[in-house]
Amino acid sequence: MDQHSALPFPFQSPGVLETAEEWERLRGSCPVARVGFATGDSGWLVTRYEDVRTVLTDARFSRAAAALPDAPRMRPLAADAATILSMDPPEHTRLHKLVARAFGKKQIERLRPFVEQTTQELLDAMEQAGPPADLVAGLGLPLPVAVICQLLGVPFADRDRFCRWADVMLSLGTHTSDQVRVARSELAGYLGELIEVKRQAEGGDDLLCLLIGASEAGDRLSEHELVVFGVTLLIAGYHTTSSTFANGALQLLRRPDLTASIAGNPERIQATVEEILRYSTAGVNGGTIRVATEDVELGGVLVRAGEAVLPAITSANRDETVFANAADFDPDRDHNPHLAFGLGAHYCLGSQLARLELTVAIDGLLRRFPGLRLAVPEEELSCTAGVIRSLTALPVDW
Repeated sequence: MDQHSALPFPFQSPGVLETAEEWERLRGSCPVARVGFATGDSGWLVTRYEDVRTVLTDARFSRAAAALPDAPRMRPLAADAATILSMDPPEHTRLHKLVARAFGKKQIERLRPFVEQTTQELLDAMEQAGPPADLVAGLGLPLPVAVICQLLGVPFADRDRFCRWADVMLSLGTHTSDQVRVARSELAGYLGELIEVKRQAEGGDDLLCLLIGASEAGDRLSEHELVVFGVTLLIAGYHTTSSTFANGALQLLRRPDLTASIAGNPERIQATVEEILRYSTAGVNGGTIRVATEDVELGGVLVRAGEAVLPAITSANRDETVFANAADFDPDRDHNPHLAFGLGAHYCLGSQLARLELTVAIDGLLRRFPGLRLAVPEEELSCTAGVIRSLTALPVDW
């Protein structure tokens, strides 16, 4: 394959939550390949594990440069430069410090009782309603939404509103730039009003209140940064976890013998969650665009300053040189250094929270419904079209 011939991207999947065949082919023959986006821009798609690690950790590949108005992009609108996802150190470091403690392992463990109670309540509701049930609507979406609402201090009752805005913002080719802009504005307006209510009330102990205090105490967050940070944490706090849960649940439903062997075994549940994270195809692009700030040689290709680079985590996590039998879903693998949460400065703040939610949800589900099975033929399942690829529903029986 000629590295200078732009391939249309993102690739089309051959089935529900299956990886596109292009990933394996590119890893073998053209690991840094030119791709074209629906926006008319182009960039370099990086598919091998070691090269993806390089892009994630090398400061010459900039998130901030990718947020500039004229930077090449894959989505209808450029990312907001005020979000932590679009910053490089030291600006990124400043915001990261504000919330790092709240997402540390010790603090996240304090949320365990809430996660466990919410999971049991959702499973109770599913059981009482009787089969069939939709795992997406019944557990996969409401659990992470409830948890991030609890952490941030956002009313759970407003979930339909902000989930609708988030879906538009994360769409890929299904909404116009104006629709995305309106959704972004409405969600920012909603959080701005909520922040003002919290500011007037004073004394709250949720994460938004913490950020409000930090912005007023030391001029460390502008009002715009505060709102955008809230938007980022809210969307990132539930969307990917919800999609990953549904993806993982489907993998388990495909393997009833495996499900029976891991139910009630904490160590195997944890290993299964790690394999779900590695195997997940929730992100259709598998990463976030960076822009090279200078000429860099990468995987035998000279990436010029100003060119977009997309580190494909989805592909890196299937790299046969790193993961034995990489195409197989195997919770018993001995070596699983997946990159599901990224690497370097932008390593996912919510990694511990996601692991907690996935572990509790999978464990609770398998304990409650040991005979769980798909209620419809798999070919009837469908996915959303967006930056994060989600099952629209996962009907199950028991």
